[in-house]
Amino acid sequence: MADNPEGNGQDPQLQVQARVVAQYIKDFSFENPSIERLLQGPGDDPNLKVEVNVNARPMADKLFESSIHFTAKAESKVGVIYEVECIYSGLFHIENMPPPSLEPFLLINCPTLIFPFLRRLLADVTREGGFPPLLLDPIDFAQLYIQRQQQMAPGNDNPKIV
Repeated sequence: MADNPEGNGQDPQLQVQARVVAQYIKDFSFENPSIERLLQGPGDDPNLKVEVNVNARPMADKLFESSIHFTAKAESKVGVIYEVECIYSGLFHIENMPPPSLEPFLLINCPTLIFPFLRRLLADVTREGGFPPLLLDPIDFAQLYIQRQQQMAPGNDNPKIV
């Protein structure tokens, strides 16, 4: 028992450890192509198309990058109001993660941790672009992961775009 002060039957050196090492904007673009036409009047209610994708990759031993690729395009009859594209990433140091748990952790938990910072960035940029801030609802990264797994399942001849 001297080796395990918690007395839980587990070796404390083998407990899963995960921490955020860094988070950053990997790529960013904001376009406001129709501002002169929009100044004449906003036109009809805009249509906003949003796409979110998540990827992860190993960077070094026990170091992984998890990225949220986000695009939004607001359009009306006047034309494109604005278009924003961002890849927001985090570096995560992960130790003792069982291999079957690593992928879901990188594609669900890690994006969940960095999403609030991406959300704030997008709200600030759209507001600074002269528009109401783009306030995103929380994203269910677990559901995105499940949909991705279903699309990649054998026998799925008609994958859906999410």
